[in-house]
Amino acid sequence: MKLLVTGGAGFIGSAFVRRRLAATDDEIVVLDKLTYSGNRANLAAVEGDTRLSARFAFVRGDIADAGLVEPLVGAADAVINFAAESHVDRSILDAQAFRHTGVIGVHVLLEAVRHAPRPVRFVQVSTDEVYGALEQGLSREGDPLAPRSPYAAAKAAGELLVESYHITHGLDTVVTRGANTYGPHQHPEKLIPLFITNAIDDQQLPLYGDGLQQRDWLFVDDHADGVGHVLDSGLAGEAYNLTASEPRTNRQVTEAILAGLAKPWSLVRSVPDRPGHDRRYAMDGSKAAALGWQPLIGFDDGLRRTLDWYTANSDWWRALKSDEWDAYYRRQYEERLANSVGA
Repeated sequence: MKLLVTGGAGFIGSAFVRRRLAATDDEIVVLDKLTYSGNRANLAAVEGDTRLSARFAFVRGDIADAGLVEPLVGAADAVINFAAESHVDRSILDAQAFRHTGVIGVHVLLEAVRHAPRPVRFVQVSTDEVYGALEQGLSREGDPLAPRSPYAAAKAAGELLVESYHITHGLDTVVTRGANTYGPHQHPEKLIPLFITNAIDDQQLPLYGDGLQQRDWLFVDDHADGVGHVLDSGLAGEAYNLTASEPRTNRQVTEAILAGLAKPWSLVRSVPDRPGHDRRYAMDGSKAAALGWQPLIGFDDGLRRTLDWYTANSDWWRALKSDEWDAYYRRQYEERLANSVGA
């Protein structure tokens, strides 16, 4: 197939591109704006491999730019939309970019698919956060969406647009809702890479509140392969939860990171929690399992791979922890750390 992968220089999108090109004969065009979370270096393994690069092209641009998007969509058999502003903390600081990419950008892509000269499958990559916090039990695909952060609200709005274009215009659309994802190439603003890189440098680890917020942790390769499986086999108009069934609290994840790096717990500081922090996410993955997909990498193995990668690739993450990063980190954590206590 000829695939247009939007956001393909980001964390999960680049994993999809690397693995899809290696496993299939597909041709892939990546469209990425290369904002702070999009990194061309994430695609170096593809661009440096003559066998893979022959079936790969990169276009820098915004998914909300209709003039750019329309011919790219028109030449594709499928669009896989990974493009998103992806961090809840940033959505609290400034929600504008999340609306632009998650709502306006999705609408532009759908219009391009609707007017394409041939049928185009559209895969919207979403998140478990659209379900909102869940005290007990498991979220299922038919449950109401109840987002509680600007990030999750933008993702939910994008999903609703996708569903509406399937119902109204008959587009071939599918949605994936992934669990919390971690692994190599993740921007250091997220919990696992932030704590790994801070711990490597013996810097403080800002743990929100009591650290008992619980997430299901899905390794990035599994997430990427799950999206690919839904692309190939998912039923039009359906959504699929991609879950690892590996629940851990943030405190447990922090303990595992410190143990893996042989660093002391004294680095951890309990900082004031972020507003509206969802306590627990948990999804039922039986629908994706019935489709033939299941995760292959457990949390202990996945975290070990992640620790090894960040330890061996300090040049990659140190380049990101500069310039814009310093201003963001001060804005997000300086006051919190000043008011922190030992965890």
